[in-house]
Amino acid sequence: MHRPGKLIRVAAIAATALVTGLAGQMLALPAQASPPGETVIVLPGATSAEGIAAGTGTTFYAGDLFGGDIYRGDVNTGDVELFIDAPPGHMAAGLVVDVPHRLLFVAGGFDGTAHVYSTATGAHVATVQLATEFPSIVNDVAVTKDGAWFTDSAQAKLYFVPVSPLGELGTPRTLLLSGPAANLTGEVNNNGIRATADGHTLVVAHSGDGVLNTVDPVSGASSTISGVSVPNVDGILLEGRTVYAVLNFSNEIVQISLDGSLESGTRVKTITSPAFQIPTTVARFGDRLATVNAKFDTGLPPTADTYEVVVVDR
Repeated sequence: MHRPGKLIRVAAIAATALVTGLAGQMLALPAQASPPGETVIVLPGATSAEGIAAGTGTTFYAGDLFGGDIYRGDVNTGDVELFIDAPPGHMAAGLVVDVPHRLLFVAGGFDGTAHVYSTATGAHVATVQLATEFPSIVNDVAVTKDGAWFTDSAQAKLYFVPVSPLGELGTPRTLLLSGPAANLTGEVNNNGIRATADGHTLVVAHSGDGVLNTVDPVSGASSTISGVSVPNVDGILLEGRTVYAVLNFSNEIVQISLDGSLESGTRVKTITSPAFQIPTTVARFGDRLATVNAKFDTGLPPTADTYEVVVVDR
């Protein structure tokens, strides 16, 4: 369940993405933009990559999926360094920064955990056991003013870790899902997650179905956002009524405009780059977006020599 799970997870992502990617090629999409001024930042010593998160200013954090290490860099200067040398056995899937509390939350993958670090010092704050049933793939994470929400790509559940006003972690709880977000027929199901500014609604990407669902964080009830087809969807970013969704094997980031009720949406822009090689997650820095090349196309597990952050105009 632990060691073999690393191979299983990559195989699952690849299988889902390849199947849905063929369907995605049949869709009529808006005109694509290939930014001429992208910046490529190599993560020194990384053996894999998946998550990226924005810190303060132009600081980013990126994770080594299999190694669990965390890198810290600057999207403007291109400087990057190993920030957290994770203990053996840790994984680093999606990640997000709780800026007010100076905490970095990391989805722990197949062992059903979340790892929490200090962005001030890099110190390990806690490892929280989220899943109590297996198989489990704790895949991505979003923060609200009250805590952090995690997806599980193998179970119809979300997990919540409360954070007090003083930045203290509370007892985690599990939210059972109903409706379309509870569908487990895909190899990889619920994946990227973000919350509205008030925390009253969660937007969750469903990789298997190629859709975005809204989820009530109290009841677990979900609804599919109509008019939005996102084959190969992985990580997402939500700002107001704008969603940026990473379509990994499509090598695209799509911008989607949602209506005021979050019930429907329209794809308004597709961003691609020759530097993309299976991007997985996305963070915004002003007029630029940063994503991570996971390179799942190089083998199972990936066998690339380098893994990069790619910064493009949005």
